Amino acid sequence: MPRGLTAERVRQDVDVVSRAGLDLETFLEEAVESLARAVPWVSACLATHDPGTHLLTSARKYGALRSMNSRDHEFGLIEYGTVEPTAFTELAVTRTAAAGVHQVTGGEVERSGRMSSFMVPNFGFTDEARVVFRDGNEVWGGMALFRGDGDRPFDDSEVDFLAGVSTAFARGVRTGLLTRMADAPAPSVAAPSGPAVLIVGSDDEIVQMSVGAEERIADLIATSPAAGDPLSPVAALVGAARRYARGETTTPPRCRVRAASGMWLVLHASPLTSFGDRGGDVVVTIEEARPPEIVALVVAAFGLTQRERDVTQLVLQGVDTKEIAATLHVSTYTVQDHLKSVFDKADVRSRRELIARIYFDQYVPRMGSELGPSGWFSS
Repeated sequence: MPRGLTAERVRQDVDVVSRAGLDLETFLEEAVESLARAVPWVSACLATHDPGTHLLTSARKYGALRSMNSRDHEFGLIEYGTVEPTAFTELAVTRTAAAGVHQVTGGEVERSGRMSSFMVPNFGFTDEARVVFRDGNEVWGGMALFRGDGDRPFDDSEVDFLAGVSTAFARGVRTGLLTRMADAPAPSVAAPSGPAVLIVGSDDEIVQMSVGAEERIADLIATSPAAGDPLSPVAALVGAARRYARGETTTPPRCRVRAASGMWLVLHASPLTSFGDRGGDVVVTIEEARPPEIVALVVAAFGLTQRERDVTQLVLQGVDTKEIAATLHVSTYTVQDHLKSVFDKADVRSRRELIARIYFDQYVPRMGSELGPSGWFSS
């Protein structure tokens, strides 16, 4: 049980660092270490998610997990290929901020397939507590904390404490994403053009890939010492595609990922129709994101209200203040107030800068270059 004074200090610490404008790596490192004072853990795994699809976009490991053999690929397949009450996607859709496996199973941790088939035999973890990073309607990531033999399970008060820092973690991840956008270098001139394609077999191993795929995969590698396997998002997509193939979901999985080069990529996965002995294959496509795919994510990361998003959408369409007021049935003064708030949250000073911040961080450095096979700017 978190002690009152310690818990309050940790809550304040996490809130402060979430508002400090830190890059993503620094925020997560400081926040998870601070959290250990209130909710002790032996290992921790933090993930970022695409808020539109709840799929994994990156993972980081802390504590004992850093020195253990990487099994990130297997984790992605299990986490997104199966369903149980404490899966990140289930917590997201049920709007559950935090949960503990021991708590949910009534002490019968073996009832969790993830724990009994993966966590316990491979790592010796005996309990896990999870929290999703929710800010309003968007979920920006999640965290799993682990305890092992000799440790007591996470209790109700600890799970409640984790639920209480959900919004602060979401804010820190959102801010870290925007900071990374501002600081990211222009995409490398060596980056491949056109989509890359991977074929993953029924044994969940890559059996074929297109020319340029290795370069795309290399661009997913983060420089943080806490970073997990760069193929984790791919494994998550494959697991989700297998659920889609079984008819358990209705939409082929996809996610938007910020690559190490600063480029936004979109990853798609779809099961292939069986042919001969190739049953169970999944095709994964990695390609450069188009502006419409980025706009919604970036605008959400600004933390705008719904009305501010409405105003921003009209600004991006080139609508002037008077027309925005008429469209939204508000006064021009109200529109100006909304615009001022949008500018503050986006850290810009004008409509021109706002449009540049949203649309052109990725594309301006290459405008005027040749079009590649994908129909977009060549690198």
